[in-house]
Amino acid sequence: MSVDDELLEQVKRIAAALERLAPPAPALLRLEDADAFVWHASPENFQPVYRVNRVAVGLLHGITQQKDVLLDNTRRFADGWPANNALLWGARGTGKSSLVKAVHAEVNRERPGSLALVEIHREDIPSLPRLLHHAGLSPRRILLFCDDLSFDGFDASYKSLKAVLDGGIEGRPDNVLFYATSNRRHLMPRDMIDNERSTAIHASEAVEEKVSLSDRFGLWIGFHNLDQATFFAIVEGYAAAFGLSLDRATLHAQALEWSLTRGSRSGRVAWQFIQDLAGRSGRPPA
Repeated sequence: MSVDDELLEQVKRIAAALERLAPPAPALLRLEDADAFVWHASPENFQPVYRVNRVAVGLLHGITQQKDVLLDNTRRFADGWPANNALLWGARGTGKSSLVKAVHAEVNRERPGSLALVEIHREDIPSLPRLLHHAGLSPRRILLFCDDLSFDGFDASYKSLKAVLDGGIEGRPDNVLFYATSNRRHLMPRDMIDNERSTAIHASEAVEEKVSLSDRFGLWIGFHNLDQATFFAIVEGYAAAFGLSLDRATLHAQALEWSLTRGSRSGRVAWQFIQDLAGRSGRPPA
């Protein structure tokens, strides 16, 4: 046996040993195995979520128009008709992510098992093309959800998101719809857009590049701060769901005091108040 042959045999033995030591790649979970998942980019897999943290759609007050628009869009998608990607933007704590999760649950209640909800974390956006590849192989219709989506500094991953949503060669699979929430309507901070304008050869083109990301969403659904009457209506709805029998005047007074300590009126603040009140009253969650 020549030196070259001996060297080749040694390389083969080393390669075989390394293969034995390496753990097998985990099997990718099927999107038919649950109704909700969290996508993990490394290693690539869908983690099933059997108990989703959500509020029933009937308890979401003060956002009736937003609820109707998103429900209609999601129902059409579940039924196999054309539907739009949606960007839910606006003030914090106003029910954006709660509405996405509640709408998914409501549509699945009406059409059992029709939709899988898959959440992708903001930091995993660069892996979105791989996620869509796996999702496109599933026979199921998939609602892809990213909470608190925004881009800062020199983050260029928004370009891959643009291509996936609309303009790429593969694009979005027909069985996938993308919903995102953000505090920003255009997903970019103003100083980032201004910086692009000041450094670009053609400033208007740089700004257009940034703003056009939001244009990939066919639906822009705005959420705004609540007035006091709507805030009280939300509190009353939650109190009824928990079976809290506090008289209306006392309930309003305590809710108002709670909102003043938080510095805002929102669905989130109302929910936190009811959690505190239910705990003090010895009531379990509804």
